[in-house]
Amino acid sequence: MAGEIFTTLDPYNVDCTNIHPLVCHLCHEQYQSPCLLDCYHIFCARCLRGRTSDNRLSCPLCGYLSTVKGNNSLPPEDRLLKFLVDNNADTEESVPCANCDQESNKKDSGMMFFCNTCSQPLCATCKELTHKARMFSHHEIVSLAKRTKARHRKCPLHEEPYILFSTENTSMLCIKCFRDMQVESRTHCIDIETAYMQGCEMLDQAVLVVKELQTSAREAILLLRSMIGEVCLNVEEEENAICSLFNSLQEKLAERKKILLKVAQSQHEEKERALKEQLSHLTALLPTLQVHMVTCSAFLSSANKFEFLDMGYQLMERLKRIVKLPHRLKPVQSSKSPLSMSCRSPSLSEMPLESVLGRRPTSHRNICTKVLLAEGRETPFTEHCRNYENCYRTLQTDIQNLKDQVQELHRDLTKHHTTINTDTMGEILDRSLHIDSQIASQYSTVETMRVMFEEIWEDTFQRVTNEQEIYEAQLLDLMQLKQENFYLTTIARQISPYIMSIAKVKERLEPRCVET
Repeated sequence: MAGEIFTTLDPYNVDCTNIHPLVCHLCHEQYQSPCLLDCYHIFCARCLRGRTSDNRLSCPLCGYLSTVKGNNSLPPEDRLLKFLVDNNADTEESVPCANCDQESNKKDSGMMFFCNTCSQPLCATCKELTHKARMFSHHEIVSLAKRTKARHRKCPLHEEPYILFSTENTSMLCIKCFRDMQVESRTHCIDIETAYMQGCEMLDQAVLVVKELQTSAREAILLLRSMIGEVCLNVEEEENAICSLFNSLQEKLAERKKILLKVAQSQHEEKERALKEQLSHLTALLPTLQVHMVTCSAFLSSANKFEFLDMGYQLMERLKRIVKLPHRLKPVQSSKSPLSMSCRSPSLSEMPLESVLGRRPTSHRNICTKVLLAEGRETPFTEHCRNYENCYRTLQTDIQNLKDQVQELHRDLTKHHTTINTDTMGEILDRSLHIDSQIASQYSTVETMRVMFEEIWEDTFQRVTNEQEIYEAQLLDLMQLKQENFYLTTIARQISPYIMSIAKVKERLEPRCVET
C-alpha cells in the first residue's frame, strides 16, 4: 500500500521524495474528503473527527492549532486535492463498451471513444463496425479521455462555453456573464488562452519561491542536526574542563564546582531542547513543501486550461501564504556554551562566581570612560587612544551603513520579492572589500605599537592594567568589525546569484509585458 511510507517516518529526515501527495498521513490510504488545516497539512475528514476542542483543532503532525468554523467541526474541504484524487480515480475506472461490453480504462485514450450523439461509449472495434455506415456519418465521436476533460468548459449558470477570464475576480466567464458585468470590470477580462499562459507563468514563479524555501529548510535542518551533535559533544568537554580546573583548587571551591556543573548541564538541556523544537518545526514543514511541490506538478500535468483557471489561482494563493508563514530557519541557540570559554580562562580562580557566569568581552562603550581615567597626564597612550577613537568611529559608521543596505536588500529579496539592481550589489561588495582592507591596515597599525607600549608599561605598572585592557578591547573591536564585515560579505555573495537570476528573468519578461 502506498501509505506504508509513513509508517516509519523519521521526524528528523530531510528526504521527502517518497511522500505520496494523495495519501493521508494518519490512515495511510488515499484521501477521502481531504481537509486543509491552517498549517497547510492535509488529512482525511474521517481522521480528524473527534479531535476538535473549543473550535480549535491541533494538527496531528506539527501541533499547530487551526480554527474550525461551522457546525461540522471540521476544516474546509481542499478542492484542489479532491480534484487530483478524483482525477486519479477517473483514470483507473473501467468503462465498458455499450456494444460489446469490452472494458477499458479511461486513461487508454486510444482504445475507447464516446459518441455524443448516441451518448454511449464505444471501443475502437465497434466504432469501425457500427458507426462506419453513412447514417452515422454525422455523429459526433470523440476520445473518451477528451470527453472527461470537457466538464469545466461550460458555465454552470448559463450553460454557455467559457470564453473569457476575469483577472479581477480570478474566474472564468461565458458571453452572458460578460454582458452582465459592469463596464469598468470588463477591462480586466482576457481570453482563455492568454489567461492560461499567464497563470502558468505565475504558478512557475510561485513554485520557485517555494522551492527556495524548501532548500533553505533542508539546509537549516542539516545545520540544526549538526549543532545538536556538537552540543552533545561539548557537554563532555565542558564537564572535563570544569573538573580539571576545580581539582587543582582547594577544598573551599568544591561548592562552586557543583554549581558550575549544574549550570553547564542546564545550559545543555536548554540549548538541546530549543534546537530540537526548532528542528521539529522545520521537519514538519518539509512534508508540506514536498506535497505542494508534487501537487503543483500533478496539477499542471493533469488539469486543462479551464481546470487550471478554475483552481490555479487558489493554488498560487496557498503557496504565497505558505511562504509568508513564520519559519524559523536560523538557529535560535548557539551550539557553543559561554561557560566553556570562561572555564578555559587562566584568571578564573581569582574571579567571583557571578563574574564567571555573566562575564562578557569589554564593549566599546566602556573605552571612552577608561580613556578619561588614563588622561591624568599626557602620555603616548592617551594620544594613541584619541587617534584610534576617530578611526574606529569612522569604520564603525561605514560598517553600520553597509549592514543596513545588505539587510534592506535581503528583506526586499526574501519578503517583498522585488528586483534589485545588480550594480548596487557590486558596489556593496566593493565597499565591503575596501572596508576590510581598512580594518586590516588599522589592525596592523595598532599591532605595530605593541613594543613601544610594552616598554612604557614596564615603568608604570599601575596604569598598565587599564591601558592593556583598553588596548585589547580595541583589537577585539576591530576583530568584531572584521567578523561582521565578513558575515555581511558572505550574505551579499549568497544573495547575489538570486539577484542576477531575477534580473535575467525580468529582462526576458519585459518584452512580453510591452507586447501585452
